[in-house]
Amino acid sequence: MPILIFFVAHWYLSLFSQSFFHHRYGAHAAFGMSRSAEKFFFILSWLTMGSSYLSPRVYALMHRLHHAYADTELDPHSPKYSKNVFDMMWRTRRIYLDIWHGRTIVEEKFSKNLPEWKWLDKWGNNFFSRILWVAAYTAFYVAFAPSFWWYLLLPVQIASGAVHGAIINWYAHKYGYINFRVRNTSQNLFSIDILMWGESYHNNHHKFATSANFGRRWHEIDPMYGVIKLLNWMRVIHLKKPTLVLAAEIPKQA
Repeated sequence: MPILIFFVAHWYLSLFSQSFFHHRYGAHAAFGMSRSAEKFFFILSWLTMGSSYLSPRVYALMHRLHHAYADTELDPHSPKYSKNVFDMMWRTRRIYLDIWHGRTIVEEKFSKNLPEWKWLDKWGNNFFSRILWVAAYTAFYVAFAPSFWWYLLLPVQIASGAVHGAIINWYAHKYGYINFRVRNTSQNLFSIDILMWGESYHNNHHKFATSANFGRRWHEIDPMYGVIKLLNWMRVIHLKKPTLVLAAEIPKQA
C-alpha cells in the first residue's frame, strides 16, 4: 500500500506541475503571476517532477512549436513521424536536449514571455540531480515494496514527465473524438482523463489554445481548471481573457 500511495501521489503532483506551470502558464500564458509566485512554482516543479524535471522555458518553446506546426516535420512530437510511442519519446528527448544545449536555435517569435530561472533549470537538468531523485525513489521501493512486482512501477515514476507527455502527444493524436475541426489530428480522450486532469481534452485545447479551461462539453470536467480558479480567487495568479491563437507572434500553419 505505501508504494501505491507514493506512486499515485507522485503521478498527480508531477502532472500538476507540468500541466499548471509548464503548459498552461509557461507555454500559453493563460494566467499571470508575480515573480515570487513564479519562483515558488519553479521549486515546486523540481520537487514534484524530480528525475523527469523539464525546463519550463524549453518545454514552452517546444510546445509552441507543436501548436504552430502540428503534424508536420517541424512538430517536436507528432505520431506521423515516429514508428511507435517510444520512438516519439526518444525523438522528443533529442529535440529537447538540442534546444537546452543551444544546438538548435528556435525563432525569436516563439521566445517571448517565457518563464526562466537559469540556476534551477541548470540544476534540475543536471545528471547528479536526476540520479539523486532516482536513488531516492529506489530507496523508497527497497524499504516498502512487498514484492518484486511493485518495481515495475519504478521506471514509470522515474520518467513520469515523459510518460505524461507521451500519453497526450501520441494517443490523443490517434484515438478519441473530435469537437472541433482543426488543422491537425488532435482528439479528446475523455475515457482516461481521470489520469490526466483535463490534459486529455486535446482537440479542445488545439482550438482554444490560450484558454485555461480545456473542457468544452457538459461532461468534459477539467479538474486543473478548478485548481486554477481557486488560485485565482486566492490572488496567487490572475486569469487572462483567452484568445483563439497561441500568441500574436506565432504564425498560423501553412
